[in-house]
Amino acid sequence: MTGAILALPFIGLPAELAAALFYGLSSGLLAFGLTRYGYHRLLVFLAYPFWAGILTAQWAPAIAAAAFFPLLLPLTLAKPQVGLPVALTHLSPRGMLACLGVVAITLIAMPQWPRLWLGQLGHYEHFVPLLVLPGPLLILALVRYKDKDAWLLFLAALMPQRWFFDTFILWLIPRSRRELIWTAGFSWGAGIWRWYHIPKSFAEVGTWTVVFIYMPMLGLILARASLPPEESESPNRKIGIASKPFSA
Repeated sequence: MTGAILALPFIGLPAELAAALFYGLSSGLLAFGLTRYGYHRLLVFLAYPFWAGILTAQWAPAIAAAAFFPLLLPLTLAKPQVGLPVALTHLSPRGMLACLGVVAITLIAMPQWPRLWLGQLGHYEHFVPLLVLPGPLLILALVRYKDKDAWLLFLAALMPQRWFFDTFILWLIPRSRRELIWTAGFSWGAGIWRWYHIPKSFAEVGTWTVVFIYMPMLGLILARASLPPEESESPNRKIGIASKPFSA
């Protein structure tokens, strides 16, 4: 119901136009947020999960954009298994109030929707990155438990997922040009595998998602531990110190 409420502006449009506007606006908002930290951050759009999401106009770019704009945090409610890691690592008073407001509207419109939604969870085909090999290694991210990026990776690994596009939120983690190019490049290993192979199960999708997307992100986070503090971590990356968001 949260997704339905947030998608109301696109009702009545032809499906192709609605999809183009939604994905385009989502990507534009994300690009605007990213450029606060330098135009090199736009390299996130080279990642395979972004292009995988274009085919079905997924929520991941809009959810990633919510990390930069507190009033967009309710977008994380549209697809909770993707949005929860972003919401928990980018909480702000304004964002929490916006989320509560959207939830209140949905309950007024359809009070029984949480019960109906929970009743359908058993039919959701998925994989959990932490539970497919070599996923258990992702718990090593907690070695950097003071780093918000480590928690984003770990929380995402706990969430049920279906396809590669759900991992696009992980590109909130890379910061430097080198980190962005390497992680985006590795992600195309999953794309090449998918091009030549029809998955037999979601667990199989999960294995290649972990290998080509999650593990490079883990390596990136652990590698930062060997850098001087001023290079490996800026103050707004530490748990307990919120990054300074846009006022929008």
